[in-house]
Amino acid sequence: MWLRLLGLLLLVWLVVTVVGWVVEGLFWLAVVGLALFLVTGALGVRERTRR
Repeated sequence: MWLRLLGLLLLVWLVVTVVGWVVEGLFWLAVVGLALFLVTGALGVRERTRR
């Protein structure tokens, strides 16, 4: 369950990052999306190594 939620969050952050890069005025959206993507990915890796 927890890994599915993290996977969904990764997908959302990836979409936010791509939208931020595509729309020129939303540079900060891309930066925030990329940062959240990396944090969520790190949480997923940590959760996976615990089991």
